[in-house]
Order: sequence, then C-alpha cells, then structure tokens
Amino acid sequence: MAAGLPALLLLLLVGLTAVNAVSARAACLDAAREAALAASRGEPGDSAAHRHAPPGAEVAVVVDDEVVRVTVRAPVRALGTDLPAIVVVATAVAAVEPGIPEPRP
Repeated sequence: MAAGLPALLLLLLVGLTAVNAVSARAACLDAAREAALAASRGEPGDSAAHRHAPPGAEVAVVVDDEVVRVTVRAPVRALGTDLPAIVVVATAVAAVEPGIPEPRP
C-alpha cells in the first residue's frame, strides 16, 4: 500500500501531462490552419497564427508559388517537474488563391 500511492501519483501526473500535450497540439493545429488560410488569401499569416496558438509557440510561414505551409511548435511542460519540455508540432498547407498579389508571410 505504501508503494502504491507514489505510483498512483506518478500515473496521475503523466496522465495530466498527456492531456495537456493533446490540447496544446489541437491549439497548434488550429493556429496552423488559420494562418495557412489567411496567408493564402494574401493576409499576414503570423498574426492569425498567434491569435490561436498556445503561449510560447513558434510560427513559421513559408509561401511558395502555389502553396503556403505553416508550422506551429509549442513547448509543453511536464506537470510538477523540472524535466525538459515536450514539443508539439502541427503543420497546415493551403493553396494560394488565384488573383491574389504576392501573399505575405
């Protein structure tokens, strides 16, 4: 019984960290999708991504001739520890709208 309680606490912290990582990945995916759509219409993609991204996220917008690729990376800290952060990544791609003058990143 005495050994079971720390194991249960560790399992709870791992579960909460996993839930936090999944929700951060969903936020990164939403931010990447919104930024790709905005950049494909010629609007600034960075500002659209930062409105939806989790705190501390890095946004990379790459505009080619025909497609826009947005990658959002966000660190997720393990709850209750000083371990290195887990990094979640989400990427979205959108086609550049026809007739739009040079999309901006």
